[in-house]
Amino acid sequence: MLSRGAGCRLTVAVVPQARRTGADGFHDGALRVRLTAAPIDGKANDALVAWLSETLSLPKRAVRVLHGGSSRRKQLDIDLDAATAVQRLQTSMP
Repeated sequence: MLSRGAGCRLTVAVVPQARRTGADGFHDGALRVRLTAAPIDGKANDALVAWLSETLSLPKRAVRVLHGGSSRRKQLDIDLDAATAVQRLQTSMP
């Protein structure tokens, strides 16, 4: 996770069409997130933004996909400082 001013960048490895939506932890430098959504017509990206915004207690407009819109590894721009984001993500993980 990279800090940038009042926000941060988060690298995410997405596992689409999972049984449940949620984070599995940090693996290989990225947050692994399982999504029930299929990777069709941007539905997985929408589900990822919705899940992250809810988990981080942010509006959806505060979470943006910067790179990797059509791949499983994505980079997101989040309007939240890195320390707070990590703390909130860790409380959501098993």
